[in-house]
Amino acid sequence: MPQRHLRVDRWWLPPAATAAGLLAFIVYSTWRAFANADYYAAPYVSPFYSPCLAESCVPMKGGPNWEIFGSWWGLSPALLILIFPLGFRLTCYYYRKAYYRGFWASPPACAVAEPHAKYSGETRFPLILQNLHRYFFYAALLVAVILTWDTALAFRNADYEWGHMGLGTLVFVANIVLIWLYTLSCHSCRHIIGGRLKHFSKHPVRYRMWGWVGKLNARHMLLAWASLISVALADLYVYLLAIGAFDDPRFF
Repeated sequence: MPQRHLRVDRWWLPPAATAAGLLAFIVYSTWRAFANADYYAAPYVSPFYSPCLAESCVPMKGGPNWEIFGSWWGLSPALLILIFPLGFRLTCYYYRKAYYRGFWASPPACAVAEPHAKYSGETRFPLILQNLHRYFFYAALLVAVILTWDTALAFRNADYEWGHMGLGTLVFVANIVLIWLYTLSCHSCRHIIGGRLKHFSKHPVRYRMWGWVGKLNARHMLLAWASLISVALADLYVYLLAIGAFDDPRFF
């Protein structure tokens, strides 16, 4: 067949849109990760900088100040923690499909031949590192727990008094809910909960949990994008507060 494919629709539009969305997040997150500034506006801390592991971190009362790395660390503290959620997303089954198609045209779309002459799959470096996804999942769980604590701290005012709620509180609540839903909808989570079971009837609790995760897993792509947008918006909100663009609207 002389034609590369027989598709007459705009098959290139989804991978192009995916590449544009991922590229926008990469540019924004890279800027914010290396900025090393404007990541804390009491009581909110940017999810890009939590937990803050360097001695140079801005003091956050009750916040995630863990000075594991001393004064010798001169770069942005975000670089110490972002490797874990970034690694989780980079090795995620959906994101692999997304950026393989969007950036590498491997393949560009269904029923469209890819331009590469050879195909080695994920058996060579660096793609063999995709097998670390399950371990990044465990790290992502820990990060989600820490961000949950940050969300609880968002129910304070700028003077660290409890029992208050601002617009930033809602932003953080929405973000952590989406992060948990995305994390728990992971294929590795589904396998850990219900994989390798020969008889579901002998494990009713795990079977029920497996069913819940399976329903989330069916929306994994949607949750991947929603949580990606929400974490960027949460960081942007803290940044705007920190530079004094506006004051956090308080509900009570």
